[in-house]
Amino acid sequence: MYNDTMIIAEVKPKSPNFVSEKSWDELFEIAVSVGDWISIHTHEWWGGSFELIAKARSRTKKPILAKGFHETDEDVKRALLMGADYVLMVGRMPNIHQDKCLIEPYTVEELLKIPDGLKCVWNSRDMRALISGRKESPRKSFEDVRVLCPDVWLCQASNLKTAQDISKGADAVLVGTNLETFAQSLCS
Repeated sequence: MYNDTMIIAEVKPKSPNFVSEKSWDELFEIAVSVGDWISIHTHEWWGGSFELIAKARSRTKKPILAKGFHETDEDVKRALLMGADYVLMVGRMPNIHQDKCLIEPYTVEELLKIPDGLKCVWNSRDMRALISGRKESPRKSFEDVRVLCPDVWLCQASNLKTAQDISKGADAVLVGTNLETFAQSLCS
């Protein structure tokens, strides 16, 4: 926790526009040292797989978030069977285990329709643009979304480089690409 904000530390060896100099194992150790939860990618674009959830589960008792698109409820089941405690859903509501999912809507309108009591993620990046390969459109800031959804459990995601980038009102932050820099900022 950092000032009452939970840290979800992401093991992200690569992304479509990034390759870490650190190995998965090195990133995992950093994640465990600073994260309240550990985020493990299941999608190959980020160097992930469902098997990495099992590897992480064998090495930590901390809650694990399976991070990926998880386009089907079968993906949710698989992530939980591999040892995840929670599963990130991008752009859809699952029909099962909603209490174990973090819902990342594409739009504010979708966020406003999510049932009360569920955990949500507001990503400063437009995932539809990444998927389609088109240019990103400007998105509402986390602060603007927090004002619209004051009672929703809301995780701030993307573009966090240091602890100073945590927005007021964030219940959690999801830190990946800049995990090492973020971890260092917690110590200063």
